[in-house]
Order: sequence, then C-alpha cells, then structure tokens
Amino acid sequence: MLNHSTLAQKVYQTCHLTGEFKLRSGQISNEYFDKYRLESNPEILNAIADHMVSMIPKGTEILAGLEMGGIPIATALSLKSGLPVCFVRKTAKDYGTCQFAEGLDVRGKNVCIIEDVITSGGQVVLSTADLRSLGAVISNVLCVINRGGDEAIQKLKAVNLSTHSLFVRSDFPS
Repeated sequence: MLNHSTLAQKVYQTCHLTGEFKLRSGQISNEYFDKYRLESNPEILNAIADHMVSMIPKGTEILAGLEMGGIPIATALSLKSGLPVCFVRKTAKDYGTCQFAEGLDVRGKNVCIIEDVITSGGQVVLSTADLRSLGAVISNVLCVINRGGDEAIQKLKAVNLSTHSLFVRSDFPS
C-alpha cells in the first residue's frame, strides 16, 4: 500500500493542472484541481480506498455516495469494506422511481456520507437534509480532500456532522 505522502504526491501530480480555467464562482484561475482524474485512475482510486476504509466510522450500515464524484469513492469503499452503498442525486429524477437516493432504503439506517472534495460543504449539507428527510441517521462525512478547511468543517458541524478527510489542502504543494 502507498504511504500517505506518496499517495498525496500521486493525487497532486495526476489532478493539478495549469492554464486558464473558469471556476464555478466565475473567477478565472491559472490552476485547477481536476478531481475526476483521481476517480478515473484505478491505481489511485484503489489506493484511496485502501487508506479510507479504516476511516469508516464504526456502526456505519450504508455508504452514501454523492453525485457525481462521491459515487466512485463510495463504490470503491463498498468493495473494500463489504458495506452497501446508495447513490445520492443532487435532485430527484423526474421519471421512473423519482428518487434522489438510489439503491437501498436508508430509513432508520446509520449512513455515512462519502464525497470526493469538500470546498464549502454546501452540497453535503443539502444532501444530508434530503437523506435525513427519508429517515436516515447521519452523523459523519468522509471525503478524499477537504480544501475548504475549518470554514467547511464548521458549516458541517452546524448540522451535526463530523468531517473526516484523507487529505487537506496543506498536504499538497502551494
């Protein structure tokens, strides 16, 4: 298994891009972190799951992968841990079952949210509220990278979530 710092280097080398990029905020940046490159790389995804499987809180019954980046992470963790996974959409689909949580029934289950990168924590807060409205019991979120720092952690703490991150921004070069 790769050690933590070697994995951090591989993630950075694989995902850090330079150039001109328009960010979600509308700002232009000369660097970009393409998180999908780590999720689409089987070696890195497997190593991330190897490191994160021990971070799954005891008592977790279901892993909830958030659309879109949390889904491959949750699936890899499911394969390592043997825990079932559900897939959480940002909005319910308007056809078929019309659900926003696909897979298992989360009602009364101890669910751990899985996300790839947390910046502000906003989507985690929204998805947690959606899952709780279905009766899920949620107190933890795991992410590969917390790049939002203490501000994101406090936002999640305000909705009674403990955040566990494999990496934080300072694990990578500035």
